[in-house]
Amino acid sequence: MYAVIKTGGKQYRVAKDDIIEIEKLDGNAGDTIAFTEVLMLGGDGTLEVGKPLVAGATVAGEVVEQTRGDKVIIFKKRRRHNYRRKKGHRQDLTVVRITDILTGGARPQMKKGAPKTVLGAPAGGRAFATLKSPDGRADDLSLISGVGKKINERLKSAGIFHYWQIAAFTDADIENVEKSLAFKGRIRREEWVEQARELMDGKPPRAKVDQEAAAARKAAAKN
Repeated sequence: MYAVIKTGGKQYRVAKDDIIEIEKLDGNAGDTIAFTEVLMLGGDGTLEVGKPLVAGATVAGEVVEQTRGDKVIIFKKRRRHNYRRKKGHRQDLTVVRITDILTGGARPQMKKGAPKTVLGAPAGGRAFATLKSPDGRADDLSLISGVGKKINERLKSAGIFHYWQIAAFTDADIENVEKSLAFKGRIRREEWVEQARELMDGKPPRAKVDQEAAAARKAAAKN
């Protein structure tokens, strides 16, 4: 049996005992991870495609190590403008060994003493909940690409103030929020959940990156 899972904004085809490198997840060697975003199951002449996820399917894995990818050099140059920029980047990665593919709502058996890490749950393991007021200082939700000023205000009026709330959305939560705020399909299409998790991990906001890229293209066109 094999499965197609989604994590870090990418999709992976996995089977039992496969070892994969994915974008960094919290955890130490030996920790158990449950991938709940299963897009497809196959094997033994059968194929089940999720809509968008396969109901009751979970892929279990074990953290092998935390590592980093090869260095990538980013070099930018503009002719006749005395402009040169050179940067290096090494992506943080987590090496995971797939231990089981579960169906019918079954959950992976956790090792004694090993923490349970479930993708889809935010830091601290909090489930999605609306709030009457911000828990401390409200996050800037407009840093999520696709959340403008009006949508930001509508989210706050619905009791959504923090990245962890959006990061904890389940399929049912997404449907309820989209129905109440009248923007059907937008959360999945614009990957709000993934963006919220990236912001919680300290990654640069996609909205800012997109704006900087657009400004660079505009400046290049003028030159």
